[in-house]
Amino acid sequence: MYGTLFPVMLSFVAMGFVDAVGVATHYIKADFRLSDTVANLLPSMVFLWFLVFSVPTGMMMNKIGLRKTVLVGLILTVCALVLPFAGYSFGVMLASFAFLGLGNTLLQVALNPLLFNLVSKDKLAGVMTFGQFVKAIVSFLAPLLAGSAAVCFGSWKWLYLIFLAEAAAAFMFLFREKIQERGEASSSSFAEVFRLLGDGFILCCFLGIVCHVGIDVGINVTAPRLLMERTGLDLTRAGYAPSVYFLFRTAGCLLGSFVLSHFSAKKFFWVSAGCVAAALGGLVFLWGQWPLYVCIALAGFGNSNIFSIIFSQGMLHNPEKKNEISGLMITGLFGGTIFPLVMGIAADVVHAQTGAAGIFFAGALFLLWTGKKLFASME
Repeated sequence: MYGTLFPVMLSFVAMGFVDAVGVATHYIKADFRLSDTVANLLPSMVFLWFLVFSVPTGMMMNKIGLRKTVLVGLILTVCALVLPFAGYSFGVMLASFAFLGLGNTLLQVALNPLLFNLVSKDKLAGVMTFGQFVKAIVSFLAPLLAGSAAVCFGSWKWLYLIFLAEAAAAFMFLFREKIQERGEASSSSFAEVFRLLGDGFILCCFLGIVCHVGIDVGINVTAPRLLMERTGLDLTRAGYAPSVYFLFRTAGCLLGSFVLSHFSAKKFFWVSAGCVAAALGGLVFLWGQWPLYVCIALAGFGNSNIFSIIFSQGMLHNPEKKNEISGLMITGLFGGTIFPLVMGIAADVVHAQTGAAGIFFAGALFLLWTGKKLFASME
């Protein structure tokens, strides 16, 4: 089993490349002297595909299989990484980001169900969390590697060569691996896939993913602004807040990969959701640099395992439809677009970032309700 997991974890590394779009956008904006509006088209070209192609990917997996879907995702990722070296222009980078987003959608949808075929049910959440830990390392290192490439080689895009080598290695290792996929492929229409949301359990899982991702993105957008508003820090110093969040999120993933392999997912979910709720409540009411940093760190730690637990519970609830459910869950990543918009409106209405903090605190309370729904039948 562990030998088979190696190429799958290499694919999780490739899945983490999508988190480099933020730092890449800053360099591209400077290179081509783009306005903020035009530069923001770049990350939009990545995350749009989660909304558009997640469910079709789930349907495609039923036809060609999980392993082949991951391989196609890796091919698209390789194409995205090669393009900037064929010709570096804004149009080429739009195409590169589009390929990266499309490939990442396939990886996001297919990799977790692929793990379903490799580990026992009681180990699934733990192994999924370890995959998220591997992905989080890439998220943490990408800005550092891009900066080093810019300083040492004169261009940030040499970062893509590192990513290209890893994606090619992941493809070759997984291509050689034979994986027996459990269950027979079904054939579902769009209507049948979305009809799964009529199951209260699946709907709860979907909305839980929306809230998890919304909180994830919302904290990274709002935390620096909260620190500047309440402590007087400048942008440079307040800008460390997302790094603190990701650092503790990465540590939480590592811890969760071990804890979830030995202890109840139910208990760990309550601990995680409780940490998130306490932290985000603190961001609504507390002032002072250190209290706010503690809340940001606690939120990162608590939110690190929510995704894996909800995702695994959704697939275990209806294993025969795990591919379709995976597509629905990844569609929920679009919550990263919805939450910041609503938070911005709330902040403008009350003329303070407390309004934005109140929105993601409401999301944390919903996660607590989600836990009650998901684990109601468990002893």
